[in-house]
Amino acid sequence: MRERYVLRSYVIGAAAARTGDEMSGPALLLAGLAITGSASTATLLLAGVTVSAAVGGPVFGVLLDRSPRPGRLLAVALGAYASALVLILLSIGRVPVVATLLIAVCAGLLGPALSGGWTGQLPHTVGEKDLSRATSLDAMTFNAAGLTGPAAAGAVAGTAGAPASVIVSATLIGVAVPTAWRLPVPSPAPVPKPVLPPESAPSPALPLRRPLALRPPARTPLTADIRAGFRAIVRTPPLARATAVSVISCVGQGMFVACSPLLGERVFGAAGHGVLLLSGVAASALLANALLARCPRLMRRPDTVLRCATLVLAVALLLAAAGRPVPLIVAAVIAGLGEGPQLAALFAVRHREAPERLRAQIFTTGASLKITAFALGATLTAPLAARSLPAALLTAAAIQAFAALSYGSPIRRKSPGQR
Repeated sequence: MRERYVLRSYVIGAAAARTGDEMSGPALLLAGLAITGSASTATLLLAGVTVSAAVGGPVFGVLLDRSPRPGRLLAVALGAYASALVLILLSIGRVPVVATLLIAVCAGLLGPALSGGWTGQLPHTVGEKDLSRATSLDAMTFNAAGLTGPAAAGAVAGTAGAPASVIVSATLIGVAVPTAWRLPVPSPAPVPKPVLPPESAPSPALPLRRPLALRPPARTPLTADIRAGFRAIVRTPPLARATAVSVISCVGQGMFVACSPLLGERVFGAAGHGVLLLSGVAASALLANALLARCPRLMRRPDTVLRCATLVLAVALLLAAAGRPVPLIVAAVIAGLGEGPQLAALFAVRHREAPERLRAQIFTTGASLKITAFALGATLTAPLAARSLPAALLTAAAIQAFAALSYGSPIRRKSPGQR
C-alpha cells in the first residue's frame, strides 16, 4: 500500500511539473509578444530556454547521481526553474533584452530536471516487478502534459492575459516541489565484508589498519563522471541504439510540429487548427500508454516496441503528406499510437541498461539530446516547408524510417541467472 501511495504521489508530481513545463514555452511566447510587441524577442525567449538544455542535462544528471538525497536536489531545481520563469516575466520590457535572454538561458540549464530528472528516480519509487507498469504511467505524464499544457497556456492567456499564463506555469512547477522533496532515498550499495586473516596470522606488535574495503571511495571529478555517462551510452549497444533512434526521431517530430500551423491553415482553413492536430496526437499517445500500463506484458520486449513505434510514426507522416482532411486526422491518431509507446519503450530500455550510479545522468543526457534534436528539426523545417509542405512532411517521414532502421536487430538480454 505504501509503494502504491508513493507511486501515485510521484505520478501526480511529475504530471504537474511537466504540464507547467509544456505551458512555459507557449506562455513565454505569448507574454513576450504581448509585452514587447516583437515576435523576434518572443522567439528568442523560447530559444533561450531550450538551447541550454544540452549543457545542463549531463551536469545535472551527475549531481543527481552523486547526491545521497536526489529528490531534494530535484526539488531545489524545480523551485529555481519556477522562480526563473517569474523573473523572466518581471524583466521583459523593464531591462535590456540581453539580460532577459541570459535569465532564460540559465533557466534552460534546469529544463532536463522536469523530464529525465524525474524519470531517473522511478526505480527508487517502485519495486522491479512494478517497474514496467510504472514506466508506462510515467510516459503518460508526458502525453498528458503535451495535451493540456499548450491548451492551458492559450486558455489562461485568453481569459486573464499572457503574463498570467506564465504565472500559472510557474505555479504548477512549484506544486511539484514538495513531492520531489519527499521522493524515496536510493538504497545504499552493499559494502563487501572485509576478509579477516586467521587469529594466529597477525602479529600483536603490528598496528591495526582499517580494512581497504571499508574505506569510502574517492570522489571522482565532475568531468570524469560526465565522460563515464557518455561512455556508458555509447558502449552499451542497446542503450546506444535506443538513444540514437530517439534523437533521430525527435528531428522528425520537430519537423511535424513546425509544419502543424501550415497544415491547419491549408487543410482546415486556420493555422490554429494545427494545434488541435497536436492535441489529437497527445490524446492518442495518452490512450496508448494507458493500455500499456494496464497490460505490462506488452512491454516485455521494449527494443521491438521502440523500433516498431518509430516505423508507425513514419507511416503517420506519409499520410499527413497527402494534405487531405481525413488522412490528416487519421495521421494524427496514428502518430500518437507511435509516439506514446516509443517513449515508454525508451524509458524501459534505459531503466534496464543504465548502470545504477549513472542512471540519472543517462536520463537527463538523453532528454538534453532529444530537446536539441527537436529544436534542430523545427529549425530546418522553415525553409523546406516554405517551398513545399508535402516535401517537408515526406522528409520527416524518411527521417523516422531511417531512425527505425538504424536500430538494427534488438539484443535479447539474458537474465542474471542465465549468465
